[in-house]
Amino acid sequence: MKQNKQEEKAKQQKSKKDKFKLYKPKKKKSSEEDAAIQYLQAQYDKINPDAIKTFKDFPLSQKTLKGLKDNNYVTPTEIQRQAIGYALQGKDILGAAKTGSGKTLAFLIPILENLFCKKWTRLDGVGALVISPTRELAYQIYETLRKVGGLHDFSAGLIIGGQNLKFERKRMDQINILICTPGRLLQHMDENPLFDCSHLQILVLDEADRCLDMGFETTMNAIIENLPQERQTLLFSATQTKSVKDLARLSLSFPTYVAPHEQAETVTPESLQQSYIVCEIDEKIGILWSFIRNHLKQKVLVFMATCKQVKYTYDLFCKLRPGVSLLALYGTLHQEKRERIYNEFCRKSNVVLFATDLASRGLDFPHVNWVIQMDCPEDVETYIHRAGRTARGVFGKGEGLLMLLPHEEKIVEDLKKSKIPINKIAVDPSKVVAPQRKIEGLLSDNTELKQTAQRAFVSYVKSIFLMKNKEIFNVHLLDTDAYARSLGLIVPPRIRFLHKNLKGYNPPKKESDNEENEDVLDKLKTKAENDAGTDQSSDEEEKPIPQEKKNKKLTKELPKFDFHNDADSEEDEFLQVKKANVDVKPPIEEEEQNITKKKKKPLTKAAVAKKLLKKKIKVNTQVKFTEDGEAIEDEKKDVKSDLAKQFINEDVGGIDIEKAKEVLKEEDKYDKIRFREKVKAKHKEQKRKLKNKKKEEAEEQDDFGSQSESDGPDLSWLPDPDKIYGKKDSGSEKEDQSHTEDNSDLEEEKYHRPLKHKLVESKGIPQDSVAPRKKKKLKDISGSLSIQEAEALAMRLLQSQ
Repeated sequence: MKQNKQEEKAKQQKSKKDKFKLYKPKKKKSSEEDAAIQYLQAQYDKINPDAIKTFKDFPLSQKTLKGLKDNNYVTPTEIQRQAIGYALQGKDILGAAKTGSGKTLAFLIPILENLFCKKWTRLDGVGALVISPTRELAYQIYETLRKVGGLHDFSAGLIIGGQNLKFERKRMDQINILICTPGRLLQHMDENPLFDCSHLQILVLDEADRCLDMGFETTMNAIIENLPQERQTLLFSATQTKSVKDLARLSLSFPTYVAPHEQAETVTPESLQQSYIVCEIDEKIGILWSFIRNHLKQKVLVFMATCKQVKYTYDLFCKLRPGVSLLALYGTLHQEKRERIYNEFCRKSNVVLFATDLASRGLDFPHVNWVIQMDCPEDVETYIHRAGRTARGVFGKGEGLLMLLPHEEKIVEDLKKSKIPINKIAVDPSKVVAPQRKIEGLLSDNTELKQTAQRAFVSYVKSIFLMKNKEIFNVHLLDTDAYARSLGLIVPPRIRFLHKNLKGYNPPKKESDNEENEDVLDKLKTKAENDAGTDQSSDEEEKPIPQEKKNKKLTKELPKFDFHNDADSEEDEFLQVKKANVDVKPPIEEEEQNITKKKKKPLTKAAVAKKLLKKKIKVNTQVKFTEDGEAIEDEKKDVKSDLAKQFINEDVGGIDIEKAKEVLKEEDKYDKIRFREKVKAKHKEQKRKLKNKKKEEAEEQDDFGSQSESDGPDLSWLPDPDKIYGKKDSGSEKEDQSHTEDNSDLEEEKYHRPLKHKLVESKGIPQDSVAPRKKKKLKDISGSLSIQEAEALAMRLLQSQ
């Protein structure tokens, strides 16, 4: 027993020692971390980008290296080799590299290492801020951070529009790495007291040129004002900004420009094969449809200019059913739906995604085979980002196709100047099948689809009108009627904004002379040329144009817009000169009348009311007439009490409410009497109508010789049955009577007729005095008769019928 007790005590002591040992390694770990941090920081200055072949060659923490290894990140790219070293040294960086070159890891790894070396905790607040121009790109950066930095103890947050704002507000003071879009970040800065970025260490702008452009200028200026000036700033983009103004706004201190591909032959990836075609505007949908039908087992990304175009094309192609799954990604969708579509496109291998430029920046779609730019990009930078969605990574391959209108082919020169190799190709017309009739049939059956087509038409024309480069994007060179027909619209919608822009002159009347016509046409010509942005040479301006050819020449050069003479629209119609060289001048009197009409101001409501008062016309009056045409006096003015008459005759301003109440009480008495009289008169009229109706019915019955019910029907006109059929035997008569009685009883039961004893009772005879009549059944009668008697009975019945 003693030995057992001693063994138990020894075990307890050992367990206590073990428990005590559990708390000791924490001190060792902290000391080990300090030593590791000091070693890493000492190695930062010795980084040589040329000597680095794998991520292990960088002085990185074990947690970061393990996160990279688990996600198959082994060898760094060119931008990562050069940018990570400078970022670890604490320098500001301007990073420019090709699309798909791994810029995301180039700033995420320095963020993790910087916060790790400074032992950042949740209590320290926001240490790193990553701003991206689109929600999808922010979501992608956040997912990459979760993969690589999952072993670290930092907290990361994704703050984008379309998410739950209350959920974000409560947790804002616990986030160390914040990935966000500019709008939602500024909202938290202004409204959330828990947001604190006073200890910010690193600011990263992904797609920096887009973040700093005119669209985000005011938002970014407000954000930068709230950030501390002592920080490290990293800017990354495929088309990096070098504007001194933009760099000054960010208060960069001697930034290092990292552009490994600046000396390369091409700006785009070398494995990307690029080509373009020139087609008419009404051929685009047919070419796109034929392309999708011939590439059903490939991953295709189609870029369009506006959200409404994407929505219409997606809805239309879904109804046409090309044989491949279709998706649409654009800005007006709900955020959850946008994320679902993004993930679905990444997951699938055979799919077509219609998208706006929302999907052109930074998004890493895996294994995209084709990028089709259905509408011409705004500039070279937009083209680079669109085309860069394919051929991503070291071994990635892809193809890009650009559709251009004949007057948009000038952008090819700009692309080649920017070191973008692009070749012109031709479309095989035998393979192009445009489902024009199907599209028109779908629009005629579906009004919603027709409305989306109209919106798509207007939004595309508006996007072309708002483009800055008027040499390439000229609205007046668009064949709007042909474009509308290609969308399935028989009648092109009215382009109101364009009509208002081209307005600004008074259209000449038919009676005006030729000189006025020429002046107006000259003004219109200059207006159209200014809007289109076309600069004529000085030689053409100096050449005089003969007056006879002016009108013909201008009608050919002016833009053709068929507005279809909408009479209900508020705008004036577009100028169309129907007759040229009209020599007939109007007389002077008519000209003076026209001038006076133009000078007259439009009548206001107050002026109309004054005119009516002068004419003494009673407004909003109602007069009732009798059948004879006599006017009925207003019942409201037909007052009977003396008090009410005095009250009406008094011409005193305002209303005495107490006196008015007394008047109403007096008038109520007379009103009640009137109402009773009306009700009595109505009842009398109803009774009179009923009496007249009964008299008319009685007269009609007498005319046809009908008699009263007591006398019974008059059967004297019928022939005597004994003369026709002969006299019947007494036995047979009895049988017939019994048979008819039984039939009558059956009919009474069938139709629920009143019994005879009730009729007797109604005539005044007591019911007890009448013996109840026995009911006989047909079965009993047939049973009592012999066969011969039954046959005789049947023959009699047949003869009687």
